Amino acid sequence: MINPTIKRNENINTKPILSVLVDNSVSIPFFNDDKNIVTLLQQIKEDEGLNDKFEIDEYSFGKNLNILDSLSFKENETNISKAIGSVNQVYNNKIAPILLLTDGNQTIGNDYEFIKSNQKVYPIVFGDTAQYKDLRISQLNVNKYSYLKNKFPVEVLLNYEGKENVSSVFSIYYKGKTAFSKRISFTSDNNSKTITTNLTSTKEGLQYYTASIKKINGEKNTKNNTKNFSVEVIDEQTKILVLTSILHPDLGALKKAIEANKQRSVEVKHIDNYSNEIKYYQLVMLYNINNKFKPVLNEIISSKVNYFLISGVKTDWNFINKKQIGISKKAINQVENYSAFYENSFLTFLQKDIGFNQFPPLQDQFGEVKIAKEHQTLLYQNINGIQTKQPLLATFEENNQKSAVLFGQGIWKWRAASFLNGNSFQDFDEFIGNLVQYLASNKKRNRLDINANTLYPANSTINISAFYTDKNYQFDARANLEITITNNNSKKVAKFPFSLINNSYQTEIENLSSGDYSYIVSVLGQNIAKKGRFKITEYQIEEEFVNANSNKLLKLADKTGGKRYYKNQFEELKKELLAEKSFYTTQKSITKEQNLIDWKWILIIAISLLTLEWFIRKYYGKI
Repeated sequence: MINPTIKRNENINTKPILSVLVDNSVSIPFFNDDKNIVTLLQQIKEDEGLNDKFEIDEYSFGKNLNILDSLSFKENETNISKAIGSVNQVYNNKIAPILLLTDGNQTIGNDYEFIKSNQKVYPIVFGDTAQYKDLRISQLNVNKYSYLKNKFPVEVLLNYEGKENVSSVFSIYYKGKTAFSKRISFTSDNNSKTITTNLTSTKEGLQYYTASIKKINGEKNTKNNTKNFSVEVIDEQTKILVLTSILHPDLGALKKAIEANKQRSVEVKHIDNYSNEIKYYQLVMLYNINNKFKPVLNEIISSKVNYFLISGVKTDWNFINKKQIGISKKAINQVENYSAFYENSFLTFLQKDIGFNQFPPLQDQFGEVKIAKEHQTLLYQNINGIQTKQPLLATFEENNQKSAVLFGQGIWKWRAASFLNGNSFQDFDEFIGNLVQYLASNKKRNRLDINANTLYPANSTINISAFYTDKNYQFDARANLEITITNNNSKKVAKFPFSLINNSYQTEIENLSSGDYSYIVSVLGQNIAKKGRFKITEYQIEEEFVNANSNKLLKLADKTGGKRYYKNQFEELKKELLAEKSFYTTQKSITKEQNLIDWKWILIIAISLLTLEWFIRKYYGKI
């Protein structure tokens, strides 16, 4: 058969999409608006006018955006910006206005007030819109770790909402006792304060603190007046020996910089007074080596002791070259000035640029440096303004031995220059501290590393990730990991498996009650495990807000071309949506080609006619 094709045109009408985003977080029932939001949602779904004009799609959101199945109002985090952004991606290049049913209080994510939306957003405000006086701790920053008897910084951001002038007392408590206290005053204009203090680590282990600002008269919500935080205190006393062949200001500068951390102590000795006590130190610093250092260097090589070599104008490079430690220099009897050039691709440890390029030059004997082993260079030599690829400061790690070399003396000038630049020795001392921390550490790399917080809000999702490697320290995706969690009060035990996601193992744990917990992450079939602790507080982040954020929702509506409404303004909202001419039905004409053979009734007729013709011709003897 010839099988011809037939072309025909079809017109398809596409309604605009009305995306209804419903806040499914705990804050909605906290404002006693869960029933109201369900009622309004039902009105939108059943309205004939809206259904005639729009294709209505419903979503719920908390931390993530989900297709609406049912509302539980149990989400413990709210990310409005992510919900709006996700809808924009789904309906890209389509007409799809957004109805946002929420109290406007966001707990995670980017600020939705500044989001770029291709769709108009119509916020519908739920929650208490009345303005109350409120003090709250908006943010608290603290380091996760501190050394014993060291001070660690705590930074707290306090905010006030109200028109009256008020004063209160901010305090930090440790085991029920006041560790810090300060009276704070606020006005309607001066409504934000940043408090910074240093607390002393007095006890080893995981220590819990409570930051609190005292309630003021007329304050309705006091749950946001308190935040808990924790610090893990480490007791690791590091002893460092500095052996020198000469007296020099560098020795005092290094000692002060290193001992800025109270967990480190430095002993400076002349090489003539060395008495074979290297085993008592975690790090040995060798300053201006000569042949008197032979027994020390032999012991360092044989015992694989970590060391830091600093060369200078009195260094005996012929002696060093003979020891074959992987570092050599063709030095001549001429002194050269070497400035520093910072290398931002240095990976051994995290070190920011503290202005190395502007520091005074160091002095060392002139000559070409050769390094015959794997190394990382933090600073390169800059000679008379010319940047070279010769290292000035480099680090090494070989056969469980760490070392570093600084090609030049005069580092005391760097400390002085750092003070002149920032009115503090802190940047230079941190630089030396980072270097010493790396060199003095003898810990072997763990095959199992765990990433978990020590504090979680009530009813939050607890995310714990693990990184597991084989014996060559390459990520091993074949393992099965399991976490065993024990409530320290009730002794109730629960086990959860890890899932492999990208290059890590991850697990999410929900519905744990407030209290102290300990956990063990185990690699099944291997004698490898790691322990930890965390605490779930009674504080719920969704309950920190005293009222709906109507003003921010208004700004969102104005920015996107929409309009803000309140929960009792459904008819006004409906009238606006139906009257808006930019929400129109589009019509598209589609040309379809269809094979004639696919039209069964035509095929049957054609076959019937051909059959009838054959019988007629046969009857009359034509064939």
